[in-house]
Amino acid sequence: MNSLKFLDLSSNQFSGTLPKEFVIGKSFLYLRLSNNNLIGKIPPGLFKLQSLEALYLDRNNFEGEISNVHFSGYSALSILDISNNNLSGKLPRWSKNFLHLSELDLSTNHFDGSIPEEFCYIASLRLDLSHNNLSGSLPHCSSPSSRHLSEIYLSKNRLNGLLTHSFLNISSLEILDLGENNLSGGIPKWISNLSSLRILRLKGNLFFGEIPNEICELDQLRIVDLSHNQLSGHIPSCFGHLIGAPNSFSSWSEIFDSSTFNFDTSTEMEARLMQEVHTQLGSHGQHWIELVTKWWSYTYEGNILDYMSEIDLSCNQLTGLIPLAMGNLSDIHSLNLSHNNLTGPIPSTLSDLKQLESLDLSFNDLTGEIPSQLTELNFLAVFSVAHNNLLGPIPYGKGQFGTFDNNSYEGNPLLCGPPLEKSCKETSAQPKSYT
Repeated sequence: MNSLKFLDLSSNQFSGTLPKEFVIGKSFLYLRLSNNNLIGKIPPGLFKLQSLEALYLDRNNFEGEISNVHFSGYSALSILDISNNNLSGKLPRWSKNFLHLSELDLSTNHFDGSIPEEFCYIASLRLDLSHNNLSGSLPHCSSPSSRHLSEIYLSKNRLNGLLTHSFLNISSLEILDLGENNLSGGIPKWISNLSSLRILRLKGNLFFGEIPNEICELDQLRIVDLSHNQLSGHIPSCFGHLIGAPNSFSSWSEIFDSSTFNFDTSTEMEARLMQEVHTQLGSHGQHWIELVTKWWSYTYEGNILDYMSEIDLSCNQLTGLIPLAMGNLSDIHSLNLSHNNLTGPIPSTLSDLKQLESLDLSFNDLTGEIPSQLTELNFLAVFSVAHNNLLGPIPYGKGQFGTFDNNSYEGNPLLCGPPLEKSCKETSAQPKSYT
């Protein structure tokens, strides 16, 4: 079948190795072997098929290295997905041979070493190297081709060093996920140059210093996760104007238009097949992000991210008051400011967050009463003010507040009323002190 151009054998129970003869003399345009039980090494000839433009080998058990493949020319590949395998070794430096690459997914493997500078020359719209063992500093991507990047996923590696000017000129970037690495230093002020950014995830690193006001210049931001770092200082009051409108992310059906590929659609049959491939591509390679909301970690992907909005600043060293302007975040679904050193009262303006489903203010030094206006939050499913210095009656039994148990209020000796056993008529204990 040397003239076969479209082959999809995904989501079966094929096992064993992929024969070398499988690629000899083939003229594949689209090859998908995803979600099987294939093992062994990937035949190097697969990467060299000059006509191949979309290759999916993800969710198998392929192993070995791919850095030793030698090219005599440039590949026609537009999509390469070899994620969720057991591949190891260094990342390939032959990535610059992919001049037409629109999606590169090498995630969830065992690649180690640093990210080669050659990756900055990929004209990819989506780059996913997450869930590997990569180390070293981030590459300085100043190549003109890298300015078209839309999504960068580098989470759950062992990357270190500073952000410096790694992604300074990528104004098209919509998703930047650097979570769960060992990156350090301050969050750079040039972050405001990423004018299209909609998701910023820096969770679980070693960033310190104050949160720069320049983040507030990113008027498209919908999700901000700076949790589990060493950030200090006050929450910028401009965060109250941070969450952008729920516009759509770049559509893959728009990205993979007829100009992306070089298919020969000289026959009516190929034209129909091409239309079907576009449909397949539109459902694959969706943007995604891992978020903790309602106390659980979820992976959100696809169209739901067009509507999801969250700010997570938990587990830092932030001080000062919760800005009154946070009440302007009318579209936000989840707000987590827990495990900081915030002081002062809970702003009653938070009652204006009508879409809020999760509010966690626990483990701070907040004082005063719980504002009764918060009972107006009709979608609130998770609420915690545990381990603060709050006092007075709990607005229990009104709206969603009739569903929260003792865990939402524990560690506040001066709170009283249901669901706590302590009656508000009892003599108040002395407030606890923090050192």
